[in-house]
Amino acid sequence: MLRSPSSGPRAIGLGTAVLVIAAAVLLVPQRPAQAVPAFATQTGLACTACHVGAFGPQLTPLGRAFKITGYTQRGGEGLASEIPFSAMAMGSFTNVGKSYPADAVPQHYNNNNNVSLDQVSGFVAGGIGSHTGGFIQFTYSDFDNTFVLDNTDLRPYVTTVQAFGNDLVLGMSVNNNPTVQDPYNSTFAWGYPFYTNQLEIMPGAATLLSGAFAGNVIGATGYAWYNQHLYVEAGAYGAQSPWLSTRLGTEGGPASNNLMPYVRAAYEWDWDVNAAWVGGTMLHANINPQFGTGQDSYTDYAIDGGYQFLGTGHNIVTVQGIFVHENENLTASAANYNASNGTSLGSNYGLNTINVSAQYWYDNTYGVVLSWFAGFGSNNPISYQTGYQLGADFAGFANNSPNYNGFSIEADWVPFGKDDSLWRPWLNLKVGAQYMYYADYNGASSNYDGYGRNASNNNVFLLYLWTIF
Repeated sequence: MLRSPSSGPRAIGLGTAVLVIAAAVLLVPQRPAQAVPAFATQTGLACTACHVGAFGPQLTPLGRAFKITGYTQRGGEGLASEIPFSAMAMGSFTNVGKSYPADAVPQHYNNNNNVSLDQVSGFVAGGIGSHTGGFIQFTYSDFDNTFVLDNTDLRPYVTTVQAFGNDLVLGMSVNNNPTVQDPYNSTFAWGYPFYTNQLEIMPGAATLLSGAFAGNVIGATGYAWYNQHLYVEAGAYGAQSPWLSTRLGTEGGPASNNLMPYVRAAYEWDWDVNAAWVGGTMLHANINPQFGTGQDSYTDYAIDGGYQFLGTGHNIVTVQGIFVHENENLTASAANYNASNGTSLGSNYGLNTINVSAQYWYDNTYGVVLSWFAGFGSNNPISYQTGYQLGADFAGFANNSPNYNGFSIEADWVPFGKDDSLWRPWLNLKVGAQYMYYADYNGASSNYDGYGRNASNNNVFLLYLWTIF
């Protein structure tokens, strides 16, 4: 699942109680952005040309090509096609299975049944000439009253050359969130769930690739796309300086003094009205521990894939998923933990996560989504302390286990975004109802925190309105 930069295995050591509670409640995932009208006016196409469900972020083959070629495709006419600005607002109602404990109620919210303005965003998005383009999102969150530089993907130079008789697209991305530049929605930045808010409760264990560095790094990658089938990409990320992150509103999350290598490869097949792909991703980071000196080492390996049946647009089916294995060498954190607790724990651990979703859309207007998500890994008292170790309820891990398991169901209505829609492409609305169920949470199905809270107590019903113009 999507998570906050401070959640998961990075919640280490003496400050674990605060960090795990932040991971479980104060979620600040990479905030979503969808079918930006500025792209639609630039290309002259309806949102359905590039996005499944007329809203996004799930891309069609044409949408993937538009992104890989640097957001430079044109075709629109008039003044509107030259205006690279859009805006978005998101609001929701959230009900949790059992109210938040008194010491974990988010500030200026009730302990349950909350109505919230989740975010307001502005976008600068589009192409400059035929070789340069980009996407920049600025977001205000009423949850914590912050204004941040959000998802950013700049393409300084993209070109197409001939290689062995076929097109070879060569490009570069400068971005602030690993996988935000990826053209496939089976990876995390644009993966399902497409709508999350900061009042939902999600598992405390998560991998680096699922959003640990969302917004608080700067990366540069180079990529090649051969014959619209083979996509390869490689580059590295570095932590933003304290001065820069403070001014961008992106402080917090794990930090590293070293460059973090990133590698991505995928292969896509397109035939008739079908598309399918399979790929893999690697991200490595040496992370400074929360306390003490030295560094902890994490390496994520992911395998992802998907299938789309687009048909004539009346009946659309998509399936996509990702599996991540994370190797964790907690050299620094284990030394600190052992020194504080008189133990002799080792430093090598692992975490695995699975996210799978299937969608059906009728006329790009009515949608149903089913998803399954799970995590399992080593019992790890360094990263996953029990509620009694933390001295706090709600946030502990039963038996120091990161394991979780659940599913969700969602129903959506998108009345606009088609060729004949009112005020196309500026009027866009998505109404959704989502229910998330936990069979296991933080290591157990019942009393996972040692204070009586069960996994199902964290079930979430979310009703949301989402507009972009």
